[in-house]
Amino acid sequence: MADVRKMLNDFTGGLEELAESNEKHVGAFMGLLEASYEPGALDLKTKELMSIAIGCYNRCEYCIVFHTYKALEAGATREEILESAMVAVAFGGGPSIAYSVTLLKESLNEFEKDFK
Repeated sequence: MADVRKMLNDFTGGLEELAESNEKHVGAFMGLLEASYEPGALDLKTKELMSIAIGCYNRCEYCIVFHTYKALEAGATREEILESAMVAVAFGGGPSIAYSVTLLKESLNEFEKDFK
């Protein structure tokens, strides 16, 4: 069982630490993220749900943890998050469902209480 809260903190803390020595690169990445997640034709919640599906498909553990938190923060429900993961399963098969029933589920169980 993963400590998803530690993973979330390690990821965000790691970005901050890396920015100290690589400000230009991390700043460029963060600028791209800001532009990509700015509401437009799609709202933030939809973009976060897409990110969960992509994370599950690509098997990116930190992406799954981070975007589960951000999706909940944006108002997504457990049902919406799990349904977005099932889209990933349609494309990614067994590996995508493995991450959906483990790391994604653990992230939901841990972070849901932060937004109730």
